[in-house]
Amino acid sequence: MLGFDHIVRRAGRAALPSGAVPSQLVFLAGIAILTHPILDTLNTYGVRWLMPFSGRWFYGDTLFIVDPWLWLMLGLGFVWSGRRRGRRTSGLNTGPARAALLLSAAYIAAMALSGVLARRITAGELTALTGERVDALMVGPVLVTPFVREVVATQRSGYWKGTFHWLRRPHIDPASIERYPRARPAGAAVSTAVTTPLGKRFLSWARFPVFQVDAAPGGGALVHIFDLRYADHPTAGFGSVTIPVGPLPASTAPPR
Repeated sequence: MLGFDHIVRRAGRAALPSGAVPSQLVFLAGIAILTHPILDTLNTYGVRWLMPFSGRWFYGDTLFIVDPWLWLMLGLGFVWSGRRRGRRTSGLNTGPARAALLLSAAYIAAMALSGVLARRITAGELTALTGERVDALMVGPVLVTPFVREVVATQRSGYWKGTFHWLRRPHIDPASIERYPRARPAGAAVSTAVTTPLGKRFLSWARFPVFQVDAAPGGGALVHIFDLRYADHPTAGFGSVTIPVGPLPASTAPPR
């Protein structure tokens, strides 16, 4: 940005003197570099903070990946500050921008607290409902509605996926619960698929992977893998992959 501003001024194409302040641009760039991965950590996608030393993912399960309320608050603060500036003879009124930042911080804190409490309630209700301990749990935000969360739980017998409602009792909607197998299907097809570059990359990213094996039209098998965070069937698109394998020996081929 500083280089572009310098080139434009040297070329004489700017009708007005440049308003860019180098120290302010560097400061804003530093804030952007720092806050971007922090905000990414707050969603269900996660960030690998320890790379390249460790591939471990860190998930906040606090904000939706593109949270409309956060964009609205920050956008209104920006627009309001610009309008107030236009009415002044000099300087910049940062009051609306500061208010938007404080309101956004309060919203993030409220969503984080809501997530912690929802996890505790969900673990208790699922344990009471299924009779099994919850080993891992995601209680993630959904688009627009802060009072509803998407639940994915890992138990010994499999995965459970459902919907959490703050305004209902029980909070977990029994009608929304679906069960998925947790174990990988036995056979050469899956064993081969997970060793492919695509299989390795997907499984290094997937948090709740589910496998499904189908017979391929030309022989062999199609190994579908989907992550319950973003997909609930093999052809969901984002959050799922299909790996063709084969042809396989008759003893290990999937049933037709």
